[in-house]
Amino acid sequence: MSVLAERNLTTRRLLSCGLVAGPLFVVAFLIQGAVKGSGYDWMRHPVSSLALGDHGWVQTANFLLTGLLTLAFAVGLWRSGLRVGAVLIGVWGVGLIGAGLFVTDPVSGFPVGTPDAIDYTTVGALHDAFSLPAFVALAAAQVVLSRGRGWKWLVYSLLSATAFLVCDVLASSGFGQTAVLVDVAGLFQRLAVIIGLTWTVLLALRVLRRT
Repeated sequence: MSVLAERNLTTRRLLSCGLVAGPLFVVAFLIQGAVKGSGYDWMRHPVSSLALGDHGWVQTANFLLTGLLTLAFAVGLWRSGLRVGAVLIGVWGVGLIGAGLFVTDPVSGFPVGTPDAIDYTTVGALHDAFSLPAFVALAAAQVVLSRGRGWKWLVYSLLSATAFLVCDVLASSGFGQTAVLVDVAGLFQRLAVIIGLTWTVLLALRVLRRT
């Protein structure tokens, strides 16, 4: 195998991690949300809260594995010449890893017996310090990588970024105890994540076809 062919094969393998990361993360948190019990309500509580309580290690592992796959995907994008987009996707991946390393604080009454409003700890603050820039970076990636690939992809990416941000803002407001949104904050967060990760899978497919 020539050096060029070997390089292309490695790049394709890295890009293929982008096909796995999103579906893995979503399927894992959907299953956990359905079986968590112990007062957990997926409509009300964030994905990060799955790392609290019984079997919380499953969501921690989900964050870490998805983050590593996302970083590999970012390297594939870099090798494909999409340097700015690669950095933004890399920030998303680092954010997932940080969210796994630092467990979130309780919110909206989960685990049972904790207050609705967040009582911040150092570990919980570090969780947010990784998570919030990651969401911004994923939204920015959808805008940056929307250009130069046809008008359909442009329109889809911009609509995806808009829906992603709107859902994320609504979720954050709900977790901040805005009364009308508290009971659906978890739903909006899941919609945001699914929208964003669907875009990353389609991005991986497009770049793989070109590589």
